Amino acid sequence: MKIVPEEFGKLVFNENAMRKALAKDVFEKLEQTIKNGESLDSSLANSVAEAMKDWAIANGATHYSHWFQPLTGITAEKHESFLTTVSSGSPILELSGKELIKGEPDASSFPSGGLRSTFEARGYTAWDPTSFAFIKGNTLCIPTAFCSYGGHALDKKTPLLRSIDALNKEALRLFKALKMNDVKHIVTNVGPEQEYFLVDKGVFEKRLDLILTGRTLFGAPSPRGQELDDHYFGVIKPRVASFMEEVDRELWKLGISAKTEHNEVAPSQHELATIYTTCNLACDQNQLVMEMMTKIADKHHFVILFHEKPFEGVNGSGKHNNWSISTDTGINLLSPGDTPFKNQIFLLFLAAVIKAVDDYQDLLRISVASASNDHRLGKNEAPPAIISIFLGDDLTGVLKAIANDDTDYESHKEMILLGSEVLPSLVKDNTDRNRTSPFAYTGNKFEFRMPGSNKGVSDANTILNTAVAESLRTFAELLEKSDDIDKTIHSIVKYTIKEHQKILFSGNGYNDAWVEEAAKRGLCNFPTTPDALVHMTDEKNIKLFEEHHVLTSEELKARQEIDYENYVKTLEIEVKTMIHIANRDIMPAINKYIGKLAKNIETVSAIDSSISSSYQKKTLKKLSENLAKIDEFTSELEAKYFEANKISDIEKQAFFIKDTLLPLMASLRKVIDESETMMPKNYWPMPTYEELLFSEQ
Repeated sequence: MKIVPEEFGKLVFNENAMRKALAKDVFEKLEQTIKNGESLDSSLANSVAEAMKDWAIANGATHYSHWFQPLTGITAEKHESFLTTVSSGSPILELSGKELIKGEPDASSFPSGGLRSTFEARGYTAWDPTSFAFIKGNTLCIPTAFCSYGGHALDKKTPLLRSIDALNKEALRLFKALKMNDVKHIVTNVGPEQEYFLVDKGVFEKRLDLILTGRTLFGAPSPRGQELDDHYFGVIKPRVASFMEEVDRELWKLGISAKTEHNEVAPSQHELATIYTTCNLACDQNQLVMEMMTKIADKHHFVILFHEKPFEGVNGSGKHNNWSISTDTGINLLSPGDTPFKNQIFLLFLAAVIKAVDDYQDLLRISVASASNDHRLGKNEAPPAIISIFLGDDLTGVLKAIANDDTDYESHKEMILLGSEVLPSLVKDNTDRNRTSPFAYTGNKFEFRMPGSNKGVSDANTILNTAVAESLRTFAELLEKSDDIDKTIHSIVKYTIKEHQKILFSGNGYNDAWVEEAAKRGLCNFPTTPDALVHMTDEKNIKLFEEHHVLTSEELKARQEIDYENYVKTLEIEVKTMIHIANRDIMPAINKYIGKLAKNIETVSAIDSSISSSYQKKTLKKLSENLAKIDEFTSELEAKYFEANKISDIEKQAFFIKDTLLPLMASLRKVIDESETMMPKNYWPMPTYEELLFSEQ
């Protein structure tokens, strides 16, 4: 594949495209409007809309759409043709400023958590000028926020934008208190790493559980999995490489800097990482990445799996959220520099993050909560459900020195010598990497490792931005009253370290001893989604969101309701799919093989009763016992499913499913997976793990 720099961003109405398409005064006015967070006047909106339409048509677009992110967790769009007619009946191509700024989808058909009734249909989409419009297929997609007729946020973008504003506001307040008036704007930058599985489409289509739920509800382990560690960073197979090349090419056209691709740990598992960009744009782009990868996979006869744990017994997939914060003057506020011990700004913002993560560890856990991610957290490929921060030896030493009023601490850059003159000496980073840490400092940013691959990163960043804004508000209040800024900064950092040191942990998060230690420290441990969701509307969390104008209490409660519903509906679908497959496919297949065995035993005995058929008899006995258990578990699962459906309270229903249905699902799976290992391949009614995990050959 030839890299053509001119192709990058060719389908995006970005700053370069706007500069060419708009009159100079219009462009400058738009730029200032976006920068200052002001509303567009009608004349400016009309000028922008006309230029955007002409640019889109020149690049092959015939329609436009307000592209938004409702609370379904995926994107939505309604296509409108540029073609319209005037009174004479003559056709014209048109996009007005009003159509650019405002759309009107049906709000009652999207999840609203009770904010909208079925008969209350009106909702609005509003143009987000901070996220560039782009062309997808023949459609100009205009990124928008989505709200109800009453103005309630019904999407992922609106609270994210509010959280960005909140963080900017409180950070600027802090800089003003520090007399650093040259800083005019704060930028949060995000770089998501997207993990995924590729499965051959033909094999996928023979697995109803994958089709309906995104994961395998049954499946005995493959004789070979990831034991040899030979897939991680291994040579990329030609078919996969071809898929990755097309993904790169199409994403580059959309201005998405797909930078790094490699094989992940499990067979058929891979990762794509993009270069950092502004928080809002990164969240939008990650949704596009998932959509484009899904479409392109189909062209290569693959199906892409974003489920966090599609295969039992091998690594699942996450979406590491790399988060940093910088000023418009070019300062990365999480970069320690050569002397972190003396870098007051860095220490202030580091302390703000530590305080935020400790104070709102429950919300960070909630931001990644889902039925699918519950399968992944705490396993060998993901951090545990307990939130903690890893800082590394150097920064831990810096903070310890501050807490102890040690004024002589110095950081040292170490070199790694590899013992051969032909190899270069390497500068050792100021922190190691701890893959078991949910929230790890990695040099000039924090890596939130808990998000699952199937979910966007808007929720995680909304909570992170808002929580850090609250820390900065507290710090700014202290600094505004201070007569000695240096002394106050030292006091803030020292107090924060001592008050929130329980959230700092550098050890092995997979160790059982950490669970006990975390409990002693008073850290939250919410192993499952219902355990976490119950705390979403705790008084302190409502207060946080309302004081920073990110979510009203009604909007927060609605999201809690929707998250419970998603959990319940996801598992209900899985339960019904398990029952369906067990009744229609697995029990008939086992019964058929049992009949074959019985007939063989009878035939052998008829020929010569002295001939031993112990293998067949043993297999027949075991499979017959398993068949009875499968029938029993399936019937019980079905009965408990109907019982769950009678529970009207969604929170109680979620906990009933977690406590009652999930154990039954595990019991049913165990006996079915055992039966699979005893059955000939031609009798088993679905592709096995060997076929699934190694289907991308």
